[in-house]
Amino acid sequence: MIATWLDKTLAGERLKPEEAVELLRSHDLAALGSAADALTRRLHGKPYRTYNIDRNINYTNICISGCRFCAFSREPGAADGYVIGRDELFRKIDETIALGGEQILLQGGLHPELKIDWYEQLLRGIKERFTRINVHGFGPPEIDHIGRVSGLPVRAVLQRLQAAGLGSLPGGGAEILVDRVRREVSPHKISADRWIEICRVWHKLGGRGSATMMFGHVETLADRIEHLERLRRLQDETGGFTAFIGWTFQPAHTELSKLGKVGAFEYLKTLAVARLYLDNFANLQASWVTQGLAVGQIALRFGANDFGSLMIEENVVAAAGANFRTSEAEIRRVIAGAGYTPRRRNVFYQLLDEPRQTPSPNAAS
Repeated sequence: MIATWLDKTLAGERLKPEEAVELLRSHDLAALGSAADALTRRLHGKPYRTYNIDRNINYTNICISGCRFCAFSREPGAADGYVIGRDELFRKIDETIALGGEQILLQGGLHPELKIDWYEQLLRGIKERFTRINVHGFGPPEIDHIGRVSGLPVRAVLQRLQAAGLGSLPGGGAEILVDRVRREVSPHKISADRWIEICRVWHKLGGRGSATMMFGHVETLADRIEHLERLRRLQDETGGFTAFIGWTFQPAHTELSKLGKVGAFEYLKTLAVARLYLDNFANLQASWVTQGLAVGQIALRFGANDFGSLMIEENVVAAAGANFRTSEAEIRRVIAGAGYTPRRRNVFYQLLDEPRQTPSPNAAS
């Protein structure tokens, strides 16, 4: 049946949830990868694969969410808790621009005291000084929290942040969009329905943003597919997602460290099935930040058409034990080594560069 379902998908028919679960249960990694790659080549027939340059700036590590998978956050009053100062924030953005970046990913914890006016002032300060930088900021749990602290409905929060300079919405805080799983790994975070609704409101306001999935912890294979199904349904409704990014749970220094972590086989299999299932998503990102550059390169043959970000700064995943780092030149070499021309893009997947020669991965340095 595996071959039948793969043929069906490549013929343009949608996978059913139960079929996708069986694909995840399969150990035929080669067949899954081949089908996902064929679909990706059909969607992205030109001989290039993309990446972008941005910086993940965590404006605070103070958080009342208490997620069991997080090693980065601090409780209110912690000695090493912080809220970023404007001088430090602007310095980080200056460094990002100097490296060719045109975007920052601005995320933080659920700070109990920061209200909507603080975020508006933050965004306006950025946009006044850096008129061309895109702020990709505040995932759905943060949006919900800002509303609760400020006594505002979500739509008003999103409208005010959009007016102040918010350019796009990251898909943070999705984890697995199944409430049974969420109660176990992030019991104080918003429900799956609430996460979906916040994205829906943002899309209906004309906003775009990404969708994510963190897997390889307490969820079942059926839970992964339920997550993908919810994303697919919302994308059918709004078309507001720019990309899907899946990555594996990193357990070091977290309350769930005894679970261990899944490896490249499970990552690539899930990526391939996601590509086959999310037929209405134009773009899938490789997760080299959690898997390393070698697996990231293989991911470009397992359904990913994008290598993700240079990630000038990343703190949350690093705090949980993943410390992969790279340079733009190395990203370009990796993409070229997979047989593609590397092209730089923005968060909306618009190309920003002209094709240029990239050294062969076998060339002497």
